[in-house]
Amino acid sequence: MKNTLKVIPILVVMFFMTSCSSVRVATDYDKEANFQSYKTFAFFKTGIDKAEISDLDKRRILRAIESELLAKGFTKSENPDMLISIFTKSQQRVNVYNNAWGIGGWGWGGFGPGWGWGWNRQPVVSTQSEGTLFIDIIDTKNKQLIWQGMGTGVISQNMEKKEEQIKDFVAKIMEKYPPGLTQ
Repeated sequence: MKNTLKVIPILVVMFFMTSCSSVRVATDYDKEANFQSYKTFAFFKTGIDKAEISDLDKRRILRAIESELLAKGFTKSENPDMLISIFTKSQQRVNVYNNAWGIGGWGWGGFGPGWGWGWNRQPVVSTQSEGTLFIDIIDTKNKQLIWQGMGTGVISQNMEKKEEQIKDFVAKIMEKYPPGLTQ
């Protein structure tokens, strides 16, 4: 029983940390745009250069976007119908979990120091860098934004996991493109 009381708070914290680490996606688009007419794409270098992330991560993101668009039947072109740009934001996220499990503890009571009964409240605090990736699609003819996908979540700093997480991050955003064809 004593070991069970110690394991339960750890499981609860792990559940919340893993459930909070998924990608949250939102999209917006121009309802007047004819998304069926867009067949070719290229990357908007000027916009991508402004993204405040490492060049390695930029390349990982661009490869993932390209892979997603090619899988959807789009073609990379020197004379594209649409330009793809990205930008990022990051913020420090602080998670506080109140751990109300456990009984007893050393303390000071009415008769002096000693062992007593009660709830042992020990908050667990963790911090994470949470990032937001914006993927913009721009119509090349009229130079207007026609679609924007935004994904927010946590990317591990572990290099072995990072590439796979970026692919998943981009895939979840690009699931929503083009609008009207999503599940």
